[in-house]
Order: sequence, then C-alpha cells, then structure tokens
Amino acid sequence: MSDPMLYPYVLQPKLAAAIWGGSDLVQRFGKYGDPSKSWGESWECWDANVVVNGPLAGESVAQLRVRLTEKFLGEIDPARMFPVLTKIITARDWLSVQVHPDDAYAQRVEHQPNGKTECWYVLEAQPGSELVMGWSRDTSRAEYERRVADGTLGDILHRVQVKAGDAFYIPAGRVHAIGAGVTLYETQQASDLTYRMYDWNRVGADGTPRPLHIEKAADVLDYRASASEQPLEEIAYAAEGFSRTALIADGHFFVERVTATETAASMSTRNRPLIITTLNEGLELQCEGGSAVLAPYESALVPAGAREVSIRSADGIAPFMCVLPSPSAGAIQKRLTDAGVAPAPADRFLAQFAPLASSAR
Repeated sequence: MSDPMLYPYVLQPKLAAAIWGGSDLVQRFGKYGDPSKSWGESWECWDANVVVNGPLAGESVAQLRVRLTEKFLGEIDPARMFPVLTKIITARDWLSVQVHPDDAYAQRVEHQPNGKTECWYVLEAQPGSELVMGWSRDTSRAEYERRVADGTLGDILHRVQVKAGDAFYIPAGRVHAIGAGVTLYETQQASDLTYRMYDWNRVGADGTPRPLHIEKAADVLDYRASASEQPLEEIAYAAEGFSRTALIADGHFFVERVTATETAASMSTRNRPLIITTLNEGLELQCEGGSAVLAPYESALVPAGAREVSIRSADGIAPFMCVLPSPSAGAIQKRLTDAGVAPAPADRFLAQFAPLASSAR
C-alpha cells in the first residue's frame, strides 16, 4: 500500500528584498510579491519553507523533519536544519563583495552549526555581465586590510565575464560577488553567514552605509589567486531516461541540470530527498503517494522514502535543476561510472570540488 505522505511537496518560496534587486522575480519569474519593491532573492527550498499542496499543506520543511524523519530525509539527520538552501537571485546592480566562513570558524566564532559553501548556475546574463570570483593574484591579510582602507580593493579582484549555462563553485573563504544583469540559481549550505568586505560605497534603506565585516572576513579569506579554470568543467551524460549535466559535486550537494520530455521517466531518490526546480517550462511529478504539477520556476521536494519520482514535461522539452543534498562518499563517482563516463573526465570533474562527505550529516 502506498504512503499518502510520500508525494512531491511543492514549496512556497520566500522573497528577500535587496537594494541591488528589482521586480523581475515577481514580474518575470512568477513569484508572489509587490512588483514595486526591490526583490533580490527567492528562497526556493530551505528549512522554513511551507508545503502548499496535498495532505501536508501548511507544514514547514522543519516540521516535516520531525514528523517524517527517515521517510523524508533518508540518511540525513532529522535533528539538524535541512542541509541546503536553494535560491533564484536576480541582480539589477552589483551585490556586495563578500566571503563566507567554513564550518570550523562558524562553530568556534559564530556558535552556528556550519559555515557556507555555495555554487551558482547562471540562468541569464546580459552581454558583458561579470562576477567577482577570487583574487587576480596572490595577496595577504595585510594587503587586503590596506586596500580596504584606501579604497583600492577592486584592483586585485578577479572578474569573470559570464553567460547563461556557466557554473561556478564558491567554497568557504573565496571572495566573490554577483554583477549587474545576472540571474542565477544558487545552491548553498543552510547558513546565512556573510561577511561583507566592500559595498561599492552605497547606502542602505536607512540612508547610511551598510556595515562591513573587515576583521572576520580577514580571518576566513583564502588569499591565493583564483584558478584559471572558471567557469567549471561539466559532465554531460544519460541516466534513468534523462539527459543530465553534472554541474557541482561538493560534499554538501550534487547539482545537475536535467532535461525531461513528454515521455515520463523515473528518477531514484538514492535515499536522499531531491530538490527539483523547474526552469522555463512546467513539470508533472508522480510519486507513490501522489502527484504535483509545477509551474515554471517553481520548486518541490521529493521525500527520500518515495524511492523514485516519475517526471515528465507538460509540453515538449523541459530543463530543470535537481539537487541531491549531502551525497555519500563514492555515490557520485559510481553514478558517473555506471552511466559510462570515462574515468579521466570523471576524475577531472570531481577534482574541482571539496571532497564528498564520508558519512551522512
């Protein structure tokens, strides 16, 4: 007998206002909010998101952790916050230049369970749009602090021109910023610890400059020059009836761009909940306990206990983002091997990221 609790949980996103945002999240991406306000982020999947469909409507992801435990999370610890946060970010202006701490610093200094490693997949980019991604050369704490003081920090930031389809990995400690005209899908550890290093001499909503976090940023920065291999090398492969592109394979998350067609195919949960976010087309999802229809740029969580989810496009070819939280050691390597990816490109791909988790979080 099927379990009626094991169905795709459609999530209500949280909109976050930002001085660098605009109206696109409401007017172009279908989010509910006042289009006259400046919105920067749509938090698609995080611990406080609420389910809007089915028998669990009105319950948050946090409540589902407690209620369903391993049926929802599989091998992930239900006592801890849902381990990843996904967002759609639209930038009308530059975001601040910032850095995030690693787990050890977050625990020791901020008394929080984890720091923040994240990644970006560029959905749209206006011609000439850029990101800041690390340093243009090796630097030091002393030089960083001097350049913050004299206003020349921008002289040693590594800028990268971007286009739709590019993927970037931002481990804790890497200086970074999103430029004007960029829309991206972000996957990150579930933390909002951000140390702002430079804010382009702007003022906040109250008319005063937003606070900077110079000393903490100095504590956690990686001062080595950025690697030249940006954007990332990706892996295209086929598995379970889907065309897939592996984008990021960090120990915190495995992020793919997957293509669905009108012919339904089933994707295994691999004993982890799956985060599915549609892009420009809708999807129909079916699990043992029920189904859901997602509109463009809408997100759902598939519980681990459903074992698999049948996915089909409502009309033609439909790309979507798929995130597997906390992949176990060897799981991604085995997936690529089973799909026929040769060892050399698989090893090059995996070498771009922090080691995969050796045990469930």
